[in-house]
Amino acid sequence: MKHNLNIERDRELLLGLTRNDDKALSTIYVENFPAVLRMVLQHKGSEDDAKDLFQEAMIVLYEKAQTSEFDLYSKLKTYLYAICRHLWLKKLQSGSWQLSLPDELEEVLPADNHMEDHDKKDEQFRIMEQSMGSMGEPCKTILEDYYIRKLSMADIAEKFGYTNAENAKNQKYKCLMRLKKLFFDKYKL
Repeated sequence: MKHNLNIERDRELLLGLTRNDDKALSTIYVENFPAVLRMVLQHKGSEDDAKDLFQEAMIVLYEKAQTSEFDLYSKLKTYLYAICRHLWLKKLQSGSWQLSLPDELEEVLPADNHMEDHDKKDEQFRIMEQSMGSMGEPCKTILEDYYIRKLSMADIAEKFGYTNAENAKNQKYKCLMRLKKLFFDKYKL
């Protein structure tokens, strides 16, 4: 019963948001920003990053709430957190903050339906982070340079003193296989 009351309250807040009600906006911010701030700070971000991220998520929420097809089936906090988490992961993957929203956010579903998937992904990210941390050099830096910093194989070859890009590519492959082994030794499907 309490869950239904929370959903109704959240729906009223969304309705207030669509009407540009400052009180609804303030309530949503006060109740939800601290969790987003915590998440961003725990994952290599700053308070300014969290503010930007929350603003982007509020735009997504506002646009979704404006459509007649949108209906909230989960807690607003869960839904908004899922949007923020998705945006933050995209930022970390791309290596830069993108002000334009990804197309796939147009079809964001309530997070309740996918919490198990999120938990599984979180576990996979945690294990991957541990595996990367235990790799050692130069493998860790080679993989980060290629996959995160998007350096070319020629740049990596020059940075590490390999004779050519093909040798750097072979080393990257060996490092990737080592990372895969470390990951799957810790992660059981």
